[in-house]
Amino acid sequence: MPKINVYLPDDLAEAVKEAGVPVSAVCQRALEQAVRRVTAIRETSLGDLDLEKPTGALTHLTARTRTVLKLAADAARAQGAAEVGTGHLLGAMLTEGTNLALHVLRAMEIGLDQVRRDLDRHVPPATDPAPAEPADADRTDAAPPEPAPADAADAAGAGSRRLSSPAANALELAVTEAIALGHNYVGCEHLLLGLVAEPDGTAGQVLRALGAEPRLTRRAVSAALAGYVHLRANTQQAAASAPAPAPGQAQQLAALLKTELKTELRPIVERLERLEAHTGLRP
Repeated sequence: MPKINVYLPDDLAEAVKEAGVPVSAVCQRALEQAVRRVTAIRETSLGDLDLEKPTGALTHLTARTRTVLKLAADAARAQGAAEVGTGHLLGAMLTEGTNLALHVLRAMEIGLDQVRRDLDRHVPPATDPAPAEPADADRTDAAPPEPAPADAADAAGAGSRRLSSPAANALELAVTEAIALGHNYVGCEHLLLGLVAEPDGTAGQVLRALGAEPRLTRRAVSAALAGYVHLRANTQQAAASAPAPAPGQAQQLAALLKTELKTELRPIVERLERLEAHTGLRP
């Protein structure tokens, strides 16, 4: 049986030893689940996407994430794109407008309008059609061309629902990020991490150029989730003793979330500033 090494932080390794956790069995089970999820995503056609009754690889996606995939597929089809790319996914995330990933970007002081402008500049031009093969004037016995099937246009439209290779990789990375965080769902915040980490897609290039470096973004997402859980618990407790939510509560929650994120990110920002000053990148 092949052997795969698993590296753990020192404190976790010590805790595993003390608890007597059967590492091999646990790792095999976790890897089996991860392989099933990733394989299912690779085989998914967005043309089969049902927002109300998700199946297969889509089961673990949140409603907002499924909406983003649907919007991305629609955008790709409208542009006549052969596949759904990472740019379509990021654009759909912006269009959806209410997901946690956007709060993370704002907290990182990355303007959503700037993301949209940079994304629009990266839209690839339409592919020129292949030149027609010249007819053979000397052949008189050539069979007449076969008429195109009536559903050719529909087939082309369905093709636009397939994920490009970078987009599929980004979605796979989103799943692995969710698993690494111990989550049993894939939200837009995980998709953001997948887009940032994927090296070849348009979305990752745009986001990284604006400062969404993978490690920093992962820290921001973790802080956002921690802040969200804390705020939701406080909100539910307040709602239990109040007949109706206070006016502007959503804005207050967003402001508190942003404050929480900035508090978590400040040590990293200060460290980067010191490194830049030390290397001469900043006066």
